[in-house]
Amino acid sequence: MKVRYFDDTDTAYIEFSGHPAAETKEINENVYLDLDEAGNVVGMTIEHAGTQANIAEISFQRVKQRAA
Repeated sequence: MKVRYFDDTDTAYIEFSGHPAAETKEINENVYLDLDEAGNVVGMTIEHAGTQANIAEISFQRVKQRAA
């Protein structure tokens, strides 16, 4: 996964895979999902990321499954 932030447009792009996008779906006026030919999410664009996604603070946490 890659997160790219573009200061000049206040846009964030989260890339989930390297597959090419075949279709883009608008979730709302600020969020768009890129889908591959099979309908899998390959990326997400967030416009106005500074206010829509609190892009100033990014963290990553991997949560392991608990043993039963």
